[in-house]
Amino acid sequence: MAFLLRRLAFYLAAFLAAATINFFLPRLMPGDPIEMMFASAGSELSLENLNALKLTFGFVDAPLGQQYLTYLQSVFTGDLGRSIKYFPLPVTDLLGRALIWTVGLVGIATLVSFALGTFMGVMAAWRRGTKFDSIVSLSAIFSSSVPAVVVSLLVLFVFGYQLGWFPNGYAADPMLDPSFSWPYISGVIYHGTLPMLTLVIVLTGGFAVTMRNNMINLLGEDYIVMGRAKGLSDSRVMLWYAARNALLPTVSSFAIALGTVLGGSLVTEVVFNYPGLGNTLYQAILARDYPVIQGQLLIMTGAMLVANFGVDLSYVLLDPRLKKA
Repeated sequence: MAFLLRRLAFYLAAFLAAATINFFLPRLMPGDPIEMMFASAGSELSLENLNALKLTFGFVDAPLGQQYLTYLQSVFTGDLGRSIKYFPLPVTDLLGRALIWTVGLVGIATLVSFALGTFMGVMAAWRRGTKFDSIVSLSAIFSSSVPAVVVSLLVLFVFGYQLGWFPNGYAADPMLDPSFSWPYISGVIYHGTLPMLTLVIVLTGGFAVTMRNNMINLLGEDYIVMGRAKGLSDSRVMLWYAARNALLPTVSSFAIALGTVLGGSLVTEVVFNYPGLGNTLYQAILARDYPVIQGQLLIMTGAMLVANFGVDLSYVLLDPRLKKA
């Protein structure tokens, strides 16, 4: 319990620090979102109407400290305001809609990449020096080194434009109403194939390289040699002796990847025009939509802190000695 309380206090302080940065960062960006919104539409407002509109969105001329306290109150009450770009839609509703698409795409892609990359890393390390190890290592290093934007554009060009096997954008068929019917669900899977493939290619290599290196560092340990000397099967030594201990650093990478799930994959979502949190954040930045930017950054921060707290707990379960660390 003492360990849990210490970690919770640390993460609460980290969340407050992140919320403070989240408050000041958008306000350092140049441009007034209200004036930009009406300037893009070619509209003109009187000074009185413009001030009234700013008051509606919460852009008041109160002292910065008072604005900060009001902001913290809204954070802990769950009132994130209304979107400027999509007025009068509440920020929570806007992000809630995008959250479903992001979790379905990036969440599944992360789980698949972790499972596939970890398995490939374990097998490559156990068969180090073989042709299989060379192929896996080179492929993993290459895929993890190529920027996501390059992979996205290549996948879109080859499978979307050249071969025409998959649609070039959107998350579902716009001609169908959202429902739990098979035509709509199959359309979602069909439209999400290319973004999913892109993310799996980008993420799998990092997990494979990390797991392979961790495994190789442990294969010369005494308990591995002892397990083999006792006559245990290769699969038992590989999985329960080597892979379990090598999994600790990989769990950290997995938690960080899960923490970034709620941030969406900005590049992939923008390239494929996928309506997730990453694309929503990109559109909000262009429109200087402060409430949406702040709400999205808070979600990303909270998700990352929860993921790291989960790592702390998993580390203790895998190695109870860490409770005293």
